[in-house]
Amino acid sequence: MRKIAWVLLLLFAFAIPWEYSLDLGEPLGNVARVVGLLLLLVAIPAVLQAGRLRTPGPLQWLVLAFYLWFCGSYFWTIEPLATLEKIRAFFQEMMIVWLVWEFADSPSDLRALLRATVAGSWVLAALTLANFASPEAIAAGQIRFVAAGQDPNDVARFLDLGFPLAALLLNSESRWPARLLALGYLPLGLVAVLLTASRGGFLAAVVALAGCALLLLRSHARGVIAGTLALPVIATALWFSVPHETLERLATIPAQLQGGDLNQRLNIWSAGWHAFVRAPWFGTGAGSFVSAAGLDPLDTAHNTALSILVSGGLCAFFLAVGIVALAARSAMQTHGPLRLALATALLVWVITSLVATVEENRTTWLLLGMIALAGRLAVEEPQRLAACFAAHAERPKFGISPEPVV
Repeated sequence: MRKIAWVLLLLFAFAIPWEYSLDLGEPLGNVARVVGLLLLLVAIPAVLQAGRLRTPGPLQWLVLAFYLWFCGSYFWTIEPLATLEKIRAFFQEMMIVWLVWEFADSPSDLRALLRATVAGSWVLAALTLANFASPEAIAAGQIRFVAAGQDPNDVARFLDLGFPLAALLLNSESRWPARLLALGYLPLGLVAVLLTASRGGFLAAVVALAGCALLLLRSHARGVIAGTLALPVIATALWFSVPHETLERLATIPAQLQGGDLNQRLNIWSAGWHAFVRAPWFGTGAGSFVSAAGLDPLDTAHNTALSILVSGGLCAFFLAVGIVALAARSAMQTHGPLRLALATALLVWVITSLVATVEENRTTWLLLGMIALAGRLAVEEPQRLAACFAAHAERPKFGISPEPVV
Protein backbone atom coordinates (compact mmCIF):
# COMPACT_ATOMS: atom_id res chain seq x y z
CA MET A 1 0.00 0.00 0.00
CA ARG A 2 2.86 2.40 0.75
CA LYS A 3 4.21 1.84 -2.76
CA ILE A 4 0.86 2.78 -4.27
CA ALA A 5 0.65 5.82 -1.98
CA TRP A 6 4.11 6.91 -3.09
CA VAL A 7 3.23 6.67 -6.79
CA LEU A 8 0.05 8.66 -6.18
CA LEU A 9 2.05 11.27 -4.25
CA LEU A 10 4.34 11.75 -7.24
CA LEU A 11 1.31 12.03 -9.53
CA PHE A 12 -0.19 14.53 -7.08
CA ALA A 13 2.96 16.69 -7.17
CA PHE A 14 2.93 16.51 -10.97
CA ALA A 15 -0.72 17.61 -11.20
CA ILE A 16 -0.60 20.50 -8.74
CA PRO A 17 1.01 23.20 -10.96
CA TRP A 18 -1.61 22.82 -13.74
CA GLU A 19 -4.54 21.53 -11.67
CA TYR A 20 -7.03 24.24 -12.66
CA SER A 21 -6.58 23.50 -16.36
CA LEU A 22 -8.31 20.12 -16.05
CA ASP A 23 -11.56 20.36 -14.13
CA LEU A 24 -13.84 17.32 -14.18
CA GLY A 25 -16.80 19.22 -12.79
CA GLU A 26 -18.79 18.61 -9.63
CA PRO A 27 -18.55 16.60 -7.50
CA LEU A 28 -15.04 15.57 -8.60
CA GLY A 29 -13.35 18.94 -9.11
CA ASN A 30 -9.94 19.50 -10.69
CA VAL A 31 -7.36 16.84 -11.41
CA ALA A 32 -5.22 17.53 -8.32
CA ARG A 33 -8.25 17.24 -6.07
CA VAL A 34 -9.15 13.87 -7.59
CA VAL A 35 -5.60 12.53 -7.25
CA GLY A 36 -5.36 13.95 -3.73
CA LEU A 37 -8.51 12.19 -2.61
CA LEU A 38 -7.28 8.90 -4.12
CA LEU A 39 -3.97 9.42 -2.35
CA LEU A 40 -5.70 10.01 0.96
CA LEU A 41 -7.85 6.90 0.52
CA VAL A 42 -4.69 4.83 0.00
CA ALA A 43 -2.54 6.66 2.58
CA ILE A 44 -4.79 5.95 5.56
CA PRO A 45 -4.85 2.13 5.15
CA ALA A 46 -1.13 2.21 4.27
CA VAL A 47 -0.37 3.80 7.63
CA LEU A 48 -2.70 1.40 9.45
CA GLN A 49 -1.11 -1.57 7.67
CA ALA A 50 2.37 -0.43 8.67
CA GLY A 51 1.22 0.08 12.24
CA ARG A 52 3.20 3.26 12.61
CA LEU A 53 3.04 6.97 11.86
CA ARG A 54 6.21 8.96 11.36
CA THR A 55 6.75 11.30 14.29
CA PRO A 56 5.64 14.76 13.17
CA GLY A 57 8.15 17.59 13.24
CA PRO A 58 7.53 21.10 14.60
CA LEU A 59 6.33 22.36 11.23
CA GLN A 60 3.74 19.59 10.95
CA TRP A 61 2.40 20.38 14.41
CA LEU A 62 2.14 24.09 13.57
CA VAL A 63 0.33 23.33 10.31
CA LEU A 64 -2.14 21.18 12.27
CA ALA A 65 -2.63 23.99 14.81
CA PHE A 66 -3.12 26.47 11.96
CA TYR A 67 -5.81 24.25 10.41
CA LEU A 68 -7.56 23.59 13.72
CA TRP A 69 -7.65 27.32 14.45
CA PHE A 70 -9.51 27.95 11.22
CA CYS A 71 -11.84 25.05 12.05
CA GLY A 72 -12.55 26.73 15.38
CA SER A 73 -13.29 30.01 13.60
CA TYR A 74 -16.60 28.47 12.53
CA PHE A 75 -17.93 29.30 16.02
CA TRP A 76 -17.46 33.04 15.52
CA THR A 77 -17.45 33.47 11.74
CA ILE A 78 -19.58 36.06 9.99
CA GLU A 79 -19.94 33.73 6.96
CA PRO A 80 -20.72 30.15 8.15
CA LEU A 81 -21.15 28.65 4.67
CA ALA A 82 -17.95 30.23 3.35
CA THR A 83 -16.07 29.04 6.42
CA LEU A 84 -17.27 25.46 6.01
CA GLU A 85 -16.17 25.50 2.37
CA LYS A 86 -12.79 26.95 3.31
CA ILE A 87 -12.26 24.37 6.07
CA ARG A 88 -12.76 21.60 3.52
CA ALA A 89 -10.40 23.28 1.05
CA PHE A 90 -7.72 23.89 3.68
CA PHE A 91 -7.77 20.21 4.64
CA GLN A 92 -7.19 19.15 1.03
CA GLU A 93 -4.29 21.60 0.75
CA MET A 94 -2.56 21.33 4.12
CA MET A 95 -2.62 17.52 4.16
CA ILE A 96 0.18 17.67 1.58
CA VAL A 97 2.66 18.61 4.31
CA TRP A 98 1.85 15.42 6.22
CA LEU A 99 1.74 13.19 3.12
CA VAL A 100 5.20 14.29 1.96
CA TRP A 101 6.56 13.87 5.49
CA GLU A 102 5.07 10.37 5.85
CA PHE A 103 5.76 8.74 2.49
CA ALA A 104 9.06 10.30 1.35
CA ASP A 105 11.90 8.39 3.03
CA SER A 106 15.18 9.21 1.30
CA PRO A 107 17.08 11.87 -0.69
CA SER A 108 16.13 10.08 -3.91
CA ASP A 109 12.47 10.46 -2.89
CA LEU A 110 12.97 14.20 -2.49
CA ARG A 111 14.60 14.34 -5.91
CA ALA A 112 11.69 12.41 -7.42
CA LEU A 113 9.23 14.93 -5.93
CA LEU A 114 11.26 17.79 -7.40
CA ARG A 115 11.23 16.11 -10.81
CA ALA A 116 7.46 15.64 -10.64
CA THR A 117 6.96 19.30 -9.69
CA VAL A 118 9.18 20.58 -12.51
CA ALA A 119 7.43 18.25 -14.97
CA GLY A 120 4.08 19.67 -13.85
CA SER A 121 5.45 23.19 -14.33
CA TRP A 122 6.45 22.15 -17.85
CA VAL A 123 2.82 21.26 -18.56
CA LEU A 124 1.63 24.61 -17.20
CA ALA A 125 4.15 26.51 -19.34
CA ALA A 126 3.24 24.50 -22.44
CA LEU A 127 -0.48 25.15 -21.91
CA THR A 128 0.24 28.88 -21.58
CA LEU A 129 2.17 28.87 -24.86
CA ALA A 130 -0.67 26.92 -26.46
CA ASN A 131 -3.09 29.69 -25.45
CA PHE A 132 -0.71 32.26 -26.98
CA ALA A 133 -0.74 30.36 -30.29
CA SER A 134 -4.47 29.62 -30.31
CA PRO A 135 -6.63 31.17 -33.05
CA GLU A 136 -9.11 32.34 -30.41
CA ALA A 137 -6.48 34.39 -28.58
CA ILE A 138 -5.20 35.88 -31.82
CA ALA A 139 -8.70 36.80 -32.97
CA ALA A 140 -9.58 38.36 -29.61
CA GLY A 141 -6.41 40.46 -29.53
CA GLN A 142 -5.36 39.17 -26.11
CA ILE A 143 -2.44 40.75 -24.32
CA ARG A 144 -2.38 38.31 -21.36
CA PHE A 145 -2.04 34.63 -22.11
CA VAL A 146 -2.68 31.84 -19.67
CA ALA A 147 -3.42 28.13 -19.48
CA ALA A 148 -7.13 27.33 -19.62
CA GLY A 149 -8.92 27.75 -16.30
CA GLN A 150 -6.04 29.64 -14.69
CA ASP A 151 -5.45 33.15 -13.42
CA PRO A 152 -2.47 34.93 -15.07
CA ASN A 153 -0.94 36.03 -11.76
CA ASP A 154 -1.27 32.54 -10.29
CA VAL A 155 0.31 30.97 -13.37
CA ALA A 156 3.28 33.31 -13.21
CA ARG A 157 3.76 32.53 -9.52
CA PHE A 158 3.56 28.77 -10.05
CA LEU A 159 6.08 29.01 -12.89
CA ASP A 160 8.45 31.15 -10.81
CA LEU A 161 8.62 28.51 -8.08
CA GLY A 162 9.76 25.97 -10.67
CA PHE A 163 12.89 27.92 -11.69
CA PRO A 164 15.13 27.20 -8.67
CA LEU A 165 13.94 23.60 -8.53
CA ALA A 166 14.81 23.11 -12.21
CA ALA A 167 18.23 24.73 -11.69
CA LEU A 168 18.89 22.37 -8.78
CA LEU A 169 18.06 19.34 -10.93
CA LEU A 170 20.16 20.66 -13.83
CA ASN A 171 23.08 21.04 -11.44
CA SER A 172 22.82 17.55 -9.92
CA GLU A 173 21.22 15.18 -12.44
CA SER A 174 23.50 12.70 -14.22
CA ARG A 175 21.05 11.27 -16.78
CA TRP A 176 20.32 13.29 -19.89
CA PRO A 177 16.48 12.97 -19.87
CA ALA A 178 16.32 14.52 -16.40
CA ARG A 179 18.89 17.19 -17.32
CA LEU A 180 16.93 18.01 -20.48
CA LEU A 181 13.73 18.30 -18.42
CA ALA A 182 15.43 20.84 -16.14
CA LEU A 183 17.34 22.74 -18.82
CA GLY A 184 14.37 23.09 -21.14
CA TYR A 185 12.13 24.46 -18.41
CA LEU A 186 14.24 27.56 -17.74
CA PRO A 187 13.66 29.29 -21.13
CA LEU A 188 10.18 27.82 -21.61
CA GLY A 189 9.06 28.94 -18.16
CA LEU A 190 10.48 32.44 -18.64
CA VAL A 191 8.64 32.94 -21.94
CA ALA A 192 5.43 31.71 -20.32
CA VAL A 193 5.85 34.16 -17.40
CA LEU A 194 6.29 37.03 -19.88
CA LEU A 195 3.16 35.97 -21.76
CA THR A 196 1.05 36.19 -18.59
CA ALA A 197 1.99 39.91 -18.38
CA SER A 198 1.97 39.54 -14.60
CA ARG A 199 4.01 42.36 -13.15
CA GLY A 200 4.46 40.74 -9.74
CA GLY A 201 5.22 37.44 -11.43
CA PHE A 202 7.88 39.06 -13.60
CA LEU A 203 9.63 40.64 -10.60
CA ALA A 204 9.58 37.31 -8.78
CA ALA A 205 10.98 35.64 -11.92
CA VAL A 206 13.93 38.02 -11.88
CA VAL A 207 14.68 37.03 -8.28
CA ALA A 208 14.23 33.34 -9.07
CA LEU A 209 16.52 33.45 -12.09
CA ALA A 210 19.15 35.38 -10.14
CA GLY A 211 19.13 32.56 -7.59
CA CYS A 212 19.39 30.04 -10.45
CA ALA A 213 22.45 31.86 -11.83
CA LEU A 214 24.17 31.78 -8.44
CA LEU A 215 23.38 28.09 -8.08
CA LEU A 216 24.71 27.19 -11.52
CA LEU A 217 27.65 29.59 -11.61
CA ARG A 218 30.11 27.30 -9.84
CA SER A 219 29.59 24.15 -11.89
CA HIS A 220 28.16 25.60 -15.11
CA ALA A 221 29.94 28.95 -15.34
CA ARG A 222 30.28 28.78 -19.12
CA GLY A 223 26.59 28.05 -19.53
CA VAL A 224 25.59 30.95 -17.27
CA ILE A 225 27.91 33.34 -19.13
CA ALA A 226 26.64 32.09 -22.50
CA GLY A 227 23.05 32.56 -21.35
CA THR A 228 23.81 36.09 -20.15
CA LEU A 229 25.47 37.00 -23.47
CA ALA A 230 22.48 35.57 -25.33
CA LEU A 231 20.01 37.83 -23.50
CA PRO A 232 20.03 40.56 -26.19
CA VAL A 233 19.22 37.96 -28.85
CA ILE A 234 16.45 36.49 -26.69
CA ALA A 235 15.06 39.95 -25.97
CA THR A 236 15.00 40.76 -29.70
CA ALA A 237 13.19 37.51 -30.47
CA LEU A 238 10.60 38.23 -27.78
CA TRP A 239 10.15 41.78 -29.05
CA PHE A 240 9.08 40.51 -32.46
CA SER A 241 7.03 37.52 -31.24
CA VAL A 242 5.23 38.78 -28.11
CA PRO A 243 2.45 41.40 -28.54
CA HIS A 244 3.78 44.86 -27.72
CA GLU A 245 0.81 45.50 -25.44
CA THR A 246 1.96 42.58 -23.28
CA LEU A 247 5.45 44.04 -22.94
CA GLU A 248 4.03 47.53 -22.38
CA ARG A 249 2.06 46.24 -19.40
CA LEU A 250 5.26 44.86 -17.90
CA ALA A 251 6.96 48.19 -18.59
CA THR A 252 4.52 49.92 -16.19
CA ILE A 253 6.16 48.21 -13.19
CA PRO A 254 8.30 51.26 -12.18
CA ALA A 255 5.31 53.61 -12.40
CA GLN A 256 3.14 51.28 -10.32
CA LEU A 257 5.83 50.97 -7.67
CA GLN A 258 6.43 54.72 -7.50
CA GLY A 259 2.91 56.05 -7.37
CA GLY A 260 0.33 53.66 -8.75
CA ASP A 261 -2.44 51.87 -6.94
CA LEU A 262 -0.98 48.42 -7.80
CA ASN A 263 -4.00 47.61 -9.93
CA GLN A 264 -6.44 48.74 -7.20
CA ARG A 265 -4.74 46.60 -4.57
CA LEU A 266 -4.19 49.60 -2.29
CA ASN A 267 -7.95 50.10 -2.00
CA ILE A 268 -8.45 46.40 -1.21
CA TRP A 269 -5.69 46.47 1.40
CA SER A 270 -7.19 49.55 3.02
CA ALA A 271 -10.59 47.88 3.29
CA GLY A 272 -8.95 44.73 4.62
CA TRP A 273 -7.03 46.64 7.26
CA HIS A 274 -10.21 48.25 8.56
CA ALA A 275 -11.80 44.79 8.74
CA PHE A 276 -8.81 43.49 10.73
CA VAL A 277 -8.98 46.37 13.20
CA ARG A 278 -12.58 45.46 14.00
CA ALA A 279 -11.64 41.88 15.00
CA PRO A 280 -7.87 41.83 15.59
CA TRP A 281 -7.40 38.76 17.81
CA PHE A 282 -9.66 36.04 16.44
CA GLY A 283 -10.59 37.35 13.00
CA THR A 284 -13.92 37.07 11.26
CA GLY A 285 -13.69 33.42 10.20
CA ALA A 286 -12.03 31.40 7.45
CA GLY A 287 -13.11 32.53 3.99
CA SER A 288 -14.76 35.71 5.22
CA PHE A 289 -12.29 38.33 3.90
CA VAL A 290 -14.52 39.64 1.13
CA SER A 291 -17.57 40.02 3.40
CA ALA A 292 -15.57 41.53 6.26
CA ALA A 293 -13.92 44.07 3.96
CA GLY A 294 -17.13 44.82 2.05
CA LEU A 295 -15.65 43.93 -1.34
CA ASP A 296 -17.01 42.44 -4.53
CA PRO A 297 -17.49 38.65 -4.25
CA LEU A 298 -14.92 38.12 -7.02
CA ASP A 299 -12.18 40.00 -5.16
CA THR A 300 -9.45 38.46 -3.03
CA ALA A 301 -7.12 39.97 -0.44
CA HIS A 302 -4.14 40.08 -2.84
CA ASN A 303 -1.92 39.80 0.23
CA THR A 304 -1.43 36.62 2.22
CA ALA A 305 -0.59 38.22 5.56
CA LEU A 306 -3.64 40.50 5.39
CA SER A 307 -5.90 37.63 4.36
CA ILE A 308 -4.80 35.61 7.39
CA LEU A 309 -5.08 38.61 9.72
CA VAL A 310 -8.66 39.33 8.67
CA SER A 311 -9.93 35.75 8.62
CA GLY A 312 -7.95 34.30 11.54
CA GLY A 313 -6.73 37.30 13.52
CA LEU A 314 -3.35 37.70 15.16
CA CYS A 315 -3.50 34.15 16.54
CA ALA A 316 -3.60 32.64 13.04
CA PHE A 317 -1.03 35.16 11.80
CA PHE A 318 1.52 34.16 14.45
CA LEU A 319 0.99 30.49 13.60
CA ALA A 320 1.59 31.28 9.92
CA VAL A 321 4.75 33.23 10.73
CA GLY A 322 5.94 30.26 12.78
CA ILE A 323 5.36 27.90 9.85
CA VAL A 324 7.38 30.09 7.48
CA ALA A 325 10.14 30.52 10.08
CA LEU A 326 10.39 26.74 10.55
CA ALA A 327 10.51 26.27 6.78
CA ALA A 328 13.37 28.78 6.59
CA ARG A 329 15.19 26.90 9.34
CA SER A 330 14.72 23.61 7.49
CA ALA A 331 16.14 25.16 4.31
CA MET A 332 19.15 26.46 6.23
CA GLN A 333 19.79 22.98 7.68
CA THR A 334 20.67 21.79 4.19
CA HIS A 335 23.92 22.67 2.44
CA GLY A 336 25.32 23.62 -0.94
CA PRO A 337 23.08 23.84 -4.04
CA LEU A 338 20.10 22.36 -2.23
CA ARG A 339 20.14 25.13 0.37
CA LEU A 340 20.41 27.84 -2.28
CA ALA A 341 17.57 26.35 -4.35
CA LEU A 342 15.21 25.95 -1.41
CA ALA A 343 16.05 29.39 -0.01
CA THR A 344 15.44 30.96 -3.43
CA ALA A 345 12.11 29.16 -3.80
CA LEU A 346 11.03 30.27 -0.32
CA LEU A 347 12.09 33.86 -1.07
CA VAL A 348 10.09 33.81 -4.31
CA TRP A 349 7.12 32.51 -2.35
CA VAL A 350 7.43 35.33 0.18
CA ILE A 351 7.66 37.97 -2.57
CA THR A 352 4.60 36.66 -4.38
CA SER A 353 2.67 36.42 -1.11
CA LEU A 354 2.87 40.22 -0.85
CA VAL A 355 0.53 40.66 -3.82
CA ALA A 356 -1.39 37.37 -3.84
CA THR A 357 -3.39 35.16 -1.51
CA VAL A 358 -1.21 32.05 -1.48
CA GLU A 359 -2.24 30.24 1.70
CA GLU A 360 -5.13 28.79 -0.31
CA ASN A 361 -2.98 27.05 -2.96
CA ARG A 362 -1.62 23.51 -3.01
CA THR A 363 1.66 24.80 -4.44
CA THR A 364 2.33 26.58 -1.14
CA TRP A 365 1.92 23.47 0.97
CA LEU A 366 3.79 21.25 -1.48
CA LEU A 367 6.75 23.62 -1.32
CA LEU A 368 6.63 23.77 2.48
CA GLY A 369 6.33 19.99 2.65
CA MET A 370 9.39 19.45 0.44
CA ILE A 371 11.43 21.99 2.42
CA ALA A 372 10.49 20.28 5.70
CA LEU A 373 11.47 16.92 4.18
CA ALA A 374 14.83 18.32 3.09
CA GLY A 375 15.46 19.63 6.62
CA ARG A 376 14.68 16.23 8.12
CA LEU A 377 16.96 14.42 5.67
CA ALA A 378 19.73 16.93 6.40
CA VAL A 379 19.65 15.72 10.02
CA GLU A 380 19.03 12.01 9.39
CA GLU A 381 21.13 11.41 6.25
CA PRO A 382 23.36 14.46 5.69
CA GLN A 383 26.01 12.69 3.60
CA ARG A 384 23.56 10.95 1.29
CA LEU A 385 21.55 14.15 0.87
CA ALA A 386 24.68 16.13 0.00
CA ALA A 387 25.79 13.43 -2.47
CA CYS A 388 22.36 13.25 -4.09
CA PHE A 389 22.28 16.99 -4.82
CA ALA A 390 25.98 17.60 -5.39
CA ALA A 391 26.97 19.12 -8.71
CA HIS A 392 27.23 16.33 -11.27
CA ALA A 393 30.79 17.27 -12.20
CA GLU A 394 31.89 17.25 -8.56
CA ARG A 395 30.51 13.86 -7.50
CA PRO A 396 33.14 11.52 -6.18
CA LYS A 397 33.80 8.30 -8.07
CA PHE A 398 34.40 6.45 -4.84
CA GLY A 399 32.91 6.57 -1.39
CA ILE A 400 29.35 7.65 -0.80
CA SER A 401 27.23 7.57 -3.89
CA PRO A 402 23.84 9.19 -4.37
CA GLU A 403 20.65 7.28 -3.95
CA PRO A 404 19.58 5.16 -6.92
CA VAL A 405 17.27 6.85 -9.36
CA VAL A 406 13.59 6.25 -8.65
